[in-house]
Amino acid sequence: MSLFSAGSFYWFFVFLLPLGLSIVLIHVEPIKQLMGLGVMQSSVFLLYIMLAYVEGGAPPILSGDHLLYANPLPHVLILTAIVVAVATLALGLSLINRLMEKEQAGPADDEPSSSGPAHRA
Repeated sequence: MSLFSAGSFYWFFVFLLPLGLSIVLIHVEPIKQLMGLGVMQSSVFLLYIMLAYVEGGAPPILSGDHLLYANPLPHVLILTAIVVAVATLALGLSLINRLMEKEQAGPADDEPSSSGPAHRA
């Protein structure tokens, strides 16, 4: 059995999902947690693509030559999931950026200054 045969790709999923989960749970740094989330998402994408594989199946273009066709629905779902994954990554990076800016600003910037306008009661 070859390393890259259809059945052996399941081992990539079995290896990548716990790896990503352990990265998310063990590391405290938000960037590393986002990287772990990306690894987990990639393993799920790989699983769906592996499940959609049909041995001897043709692309789903109707013709009289083939009797067995691959199902295009899992591929469409993965394209949508990739878009959601990119959006999740962008949102996570923007939140991390905001947290880093607040940390660098210090606690004095969070409180209103006394030289500003007077507070009306």
